Amino acid sequence: MSRRHPIISITGSSGAGTTSVKKTFENIFRRENVKAAYIEGDAFHRYNREEMRGRMVEEAERGNKHFSHFSPDTNLFEELEKTFRDYSETGTGKTRHYVHDEEEARLYDTRPGNFTDWTQLPEESDLLFYEGLHGAVVTETVNIAQHADLKIGVVPVINLEWIQKLHRDRASRGYTTEAVTDTILRRMPDYVNYIIPQFSETDINFQRVPTVDTSNPFIARWIPTPDESMVVIRLKNPRGIDFPYLLSMIQGSFMSRANSIVIHGSKLDIAMQLILTPMIMQLMDRKRRTI
Repeated sequence: MSRRHPIISITGSSGAGTTSVKKTFENIFRRENVKAAYIEGDAFHRYNREEMRGRMVEEAERGNKHFSHFSPDTNLFEELEKTFRDYSETGTGKTRHYVHDEEEARLYDTRPGNFTDWTQLPEESDLLFYEGLHGAVVTETVNIAQHADLKIGVVPVINLEWIQKLHRDRASRGYTTEAVTDTILRRMPDYVNYIIPQFSETDINFQRVPTVDTSNPFIARWIPTPDESMVVIRLKNPRGIDFPYLLSMIQGSFMSRANSIVIHGSKLDIAMQLILTPMIMQLMDRKRRTI
């Protein structure tokens, strides 16, 4: 952790809503005149799209049915930790971009499914913002969580996560329900070992819970909407949080535990604005006092 060069990491599994959370942070940064340097989790995958497909075939032939993007074998955890460490010490570090589609290919002049070259982060930034799968990973060899000053977990309950993945992969990638199911099963050991433990390291978790029947996610016809959801917000250290103020500002909210507040799904953005803005400004005040 660094007073002079703070780091915020957003961690969530694919389709959990981390991109929406990133947009909320961008709005806060713009409003409060905070200049952020951004890194994306998929920039630290070990293999490009074709290499990953080849490795999956090879591993399957060896009998490994659980080779996934969630594991240390398929990610550059050491390089990600080095970027976090370098930024906390110097205010810069190396990153790259994973090109997802043709639009990004034109922007970065790199074919879809490949990485751009490694480049240095901008030297003049107020903080580093990470959004991806592994912003709070701790293994026997790396401890990425220790370098982040504010760690946010974004995760739906598991059935809702599966519904979101099924609908996204079928709609945008043309996968069958059976193919998506195979992917879920293949990823499960790494999900349990490397994704879930991060949510014990995070400072705040936002967990969306549907209020409609999702008991069989594999036949769900649509994704529950925010109006059909509640969000449980858990703060690891609730000291200094003005819960009465939050309850008065967020209509229909209530406390379920001493460190947890429950809100209507449609109120997530305003809840994040109210909770996170003071925390970001505290990081900025602490940073200014060290300059």
